[in-house]
Amino acid sequence: MSQIPLDQRLASILVRPLAKTSVTPNQVTAFSLLLSLGGAGLLAWGEGPAIHWGAGVFLISRFIDHMDGELARLTGQTSRFGYFFDGIVGVIAYAALFIGMGIGLWRGGGELWTLLLPVVAGIAITINAALQFRMEATLENPPPTYPSWGLFELEDGIYLIGPIVWLGYLYPLFLVGCFGTIAYLTIRTAQAVFRT
Repeated sequence: MSQIPLDQRLASILVRPLAKTSVTPNQVTAFSLLLSLGGAGLLAWGEGPAIHWGAGVFLISRFIDHMDGELARLTGQTSRFGYFFDGIVGVIAYAALFIGMGIGLWRGGGELWTLLLPVVAGIAITINAALQFRMEATLENPPPTYPSWGLFELEDGIYLIGPIVWLGYLYPLFLVGCFGTIAYLTIRTAQAVFRT
């Protein structure tokens, strides 16, 4: 049995005050989407403090993304719609992140491929999510969405976006993120093919 990731544990503690309000899990999901799009938009600005703020806002949005499920479990408001809404918001958020970084790099003098690569990564993210939804619907024991190691999941690497961008390494992050997403699609496709 895998451990509950550290960020999910923190989210379950921090979301408790919301359980006493009329805020719904889907509203938290929508708020995380707005923050993600805002962070991606700031990264698309491509210069000055905007990219630093963008990285910070996106980092916060991904942490808040864990709060919706915790709030749903805490208040007994889990639903199939909420599960899919959360998954789709995650797809949109990560695709927007890469596209925002690509636009920012292009605006800063990057080549045309800095606009095209994140579109390919966004397609890979979408296919990854579709594969996960399909495996969860058809397999008795589907693989987890992300591999985990103790209190951390592969997805937790997104929390490094802030420090990496703040230290001036947006371009390497962009490349590793885009190509890593495409490589992960290959792994997920193999899992889907060999488990069905």
